[in-house]
Parts: sequence; C-alpha cells; structure tokens
Amino acid sequence: MPEARSHRVSPQRFRAALRFVTAALCAAAFLAPAAHAAAKRPVAAKKTQSTADTNKRKAAQRTAKAVPAKAERAVRGGKNVVATIRKQNGKTVVAVQRRSVVRVAEPARLSYGQLAGLHSTSDALDLKSSAVLVIDQDTREVLFSKNDHAVLPIASLTKLMTGLLVSEAHLPMDELITITQDDVDTEKGSSSRLRIGATLSRGELLHLALMSSENRAAHALGRTYPGGLATFVSMMNAKANQLGMKDTRYVEPTGLSSRNQSSAQDLALLVNVASANATVRELSTSPGYQVEVGNRMLQYTTTNRLVKNPEWEIGLQKTGYISEAGQCLVMQTRIAGRKLIMVFLDSAGKLSRIGDAERVRRWVEAKHMMSPSMQAAAQHMAGD
Repeated sequence: MPEARSHRVSPQRFRAALRFVTAALCAAAFLAPAAHAAAKRPVAAKKTQSTADTNKRKAAQRTAKAVPAKAERAVRGGKNVVATIRKQNGKTVVAVQRRSVVRVAEPARLSYGQLAGLHSTSDALDLKSSAVLVIDQDTREVLFSKNDHAVLPIASLTKLMTGLLVSEAHLPMDELITITQDDVDTEKGSSSRLRIGATLSRGELLHLALMSSENRAAHALGRTYPGGLATFVSMMNAKANQLGMKDTRYVEPTGLSSRNQSSAQDLALLVNVASANATVRELSTSPGYQVEVGNRMLQYTTTNRLVKNPEWEIGLQKTGYISEAGQCLVMQTRIAGRKLIMVFLDSAGKLSRIGDAERVRRWVEAKHMMSPSMQAAAQHMAGD
C-alpha cells in the first residue's frame, strides 16, 4: 500500500488568505451602517408624508372653522361690476372687481344722399340738408331749391300720407284698436312704449303717429284700414299718383323701410294738400299728448322742437329719420306774412334740419325787409 503524504501550507499562502479575510471584514463593517440607514429611510419618508397630511387636515379644519361652507358668494353690481362677499374671522368682507370693457364704435352708415354725393352741393345759405325746397304756398314761387328732384328715402315723413288717408276715410275715431305682434318693427328693431295688447282709440293712435312719430301706432292704423294693410299701401300709392307725386313710392305706412321714397318736389305737393286737412294740421302741431294704456298713463311730446318755439307759426309739420334717409323735416309755416312750404331732406346732423329751417327763416325775413322802396333808396345812396 502506498504511503500517505502529508501536505504543508506555505507561510506566503497563509498571509494572503489572512489579508483577504481582513479586507472582507472591513468592507462589511463599512457597508453595514449604510445599508442600515437605507433600510430606515423609507420609514422616515413615510413618517414625514404622514406628518404633512396630518398638518394639512388640521389647517383645513381651522379654515373650515374660520370660513363656513358656502359663505362666499358673488353679486353683480352692474353690467361690468362683480362683488364677492365672504365671511372671514366673524366679519363680512366685500371685494369689488370692475371689469374693463373695450367698446368698438361701429362706423356710421352713410345715407343715400351721401352715397350719391349730394352733400357736396354748395348753396348760398350753407344748408346741411342735401335736398331742399322752399316755396310760397299761395303763389307757388320757388324761393330756394337744392337737389329738389333727387329721389331719396323719406323715413317718417311717410306718416303724413298715412294720417291724411286715415283722416279722409272718415273712419270712427273712437273705435278701439289693439296693438298686436304684427305691429312690431322687424325692419329696424326700433322700440315702442305701446306694448303688445295695448288698446287705444283710432284717434289716439293717429295723434301719436303724427305728433310723436309712433311707429306701432302708424302700422296699426294701416293694418286696421278697411281691406287690410295691403289695401292701405295701395291707397297710399294711388293718392300719391292723384296728387302728381310721380317720384314717390310707398311700401308700408311707418317709414321704417328705406323703399319708401320721394323727392322734395313731391313732398311739397303732399304738404300743400295735407295742410288743408284740419285733423292732420291740428294733430301734427300738438306739443304734447297723454294717453291711458291699461293702468298706465303715457306722456308723449312732439318730435319737432320748433312747435314750442314762440318765434315760429307752424300750421303743419312732420319729422323723420332712418340712417338711409338722414334727418328730414317738412313744414307749412308763416314767415314775414307769407305762407311757406319747407322741405328738408337728408340733413347730416341731429339738429341740422332745425338749424336749416332757422337759417331759411332769417333769410326770408331779411329778404322781406328789403322792400322795393328800400332797395331804390339804397341804390340812390350808393350813387351819391
């Protein structure tokens, strides 16, 4: 049997193994605290999160005690003002917020006269109306004219024909007429104090249409005319033709439609005839009128400020305005002892038609003062 050999470990190998074990023990000692800390961190994070949640809940509870639920509300103080009301620490706190609004102005719509260039026509009196005619009612002498044949929209001057036809029909003026949806303006969307369901007499409606240019009143008069509205409009055009108003056309009784058109020449014919009608003359020059509608009393006034002016003697008048027609005015008046018919169409400004009438009146008065004898004397003095 072979003999067993004994194995010996050299000192060098022993020292190397010892260094390895020592290094491993040192590494373990260094890494153990870090691993222990890493193991503890998630727990600490969880505790920190839990503490934050607890603090939030406590803060919410304190806020809920200070401001009760639904204690804050918004109140509108106007179109652009909002007030917020809330309870805080037992006190009422109001915060007002004003919203800024930027308004963009719409460009002014040009009238038919402006579009046609009629406003560029100059005249000796520097009138602002684009079409003018002033004639002596008795002699038919033309004292002043400008674009008097131009055919233009006439707005509520239409109501002069409406009133004339209703008056000449001799319909019962005490007959009650009710305003309906059919009388509401769908052309321009204008407002009216006569509500749907309001009931007035025919005489009251005629008064309001001629004096205050009440659109629903004028429409109701045409609607309730024997035969209805279509018949009434046909009668308006037939009357215009009878009077020789060759450039005139009506499509409805209020003047809200720009298709109601005429000329200064034609309107002078209408004023001449209408001024002979006592009813139209009286109602168109009324300064004010009160009507009872249900349990309300409505006060109306004239649309022509010259009616209340003591310097004017007006026998008949009618005003009108829509953007297509501009400011319009017709009158029968007495100036310097002469009965005159005045027609002003398509005036540029709100008060320009009144200003034009005043300028014409002063011009006629000044012309009247220059009598033939005074003119001869002036010429004689000039010759010396």
